[in-house]
Amino acid sequence: MNIILLGPPGAGKGTQAQILMEERGMVQLSTGDMLRAARTSGTEMGKRVAEVMDRGELVTDEIVIGLIREQLEKGSEGGFIFDGFPRTLAQADALGALLDETGETLDRVIELSVNDEVLVDRIVNRAKEAVAAGGTARADDNAESLKIRLMEYYKKTSPLIGYYYAKGKLVRVDGLGEIEAVRGEIAAIVD
Repeated sequence: MNIILLGPPGAGKGTQAQILMEERGMVQLSTGDMLRAARTSGTEMGKRVAEVMDRGELVTDEIVIGLIREQLEKGSEGGFIFDGFPRTLAQADALGALLDETGETLDRVIELSVNDEVLVDRIVNRAKEAVAAGGTARADDNAESLKIRLMEYYKKTSPLIGYYYAKGKLVRVDGLGEIEAVRGEIAAIVD
């Protein structure tokens, strides 16, 4: 089963992806992780990524699709979780074309639906807890940064909700529920 986890920053996509990997053997395709790994891989694609990043430029959709293609070609018995990609309608079209080319399917798009005010409180509290535990908080785990990230999400990524709804792929889950409750809802969807 191949799925996309869709939702704003802090909705719990990473947490739920980790659970799916552990319980179902799925492979998480996180674009950030793939870019960092490619940069140091020494492959031709990795060299392209490093050159672009070293110039301080954004990596093109073409490069990201190339990285995803490499991962799809390696295969996964449990399926793939797309996390952080696609973020735009153009990327969604490119991913659809890639899946068609590789003979893969997109089975479900799981939207982790949240209330923005509660989400801001969640992120600010997560940062406070990390510091209280002797760790460090992410630099962008504060109310102002999150509001900027949410605005970016709603401008660029939220149109994907309608896009995948129209394709009959979208399923909504309450992303603000307890981790186990969200896990249970997602398990019911992927079973």
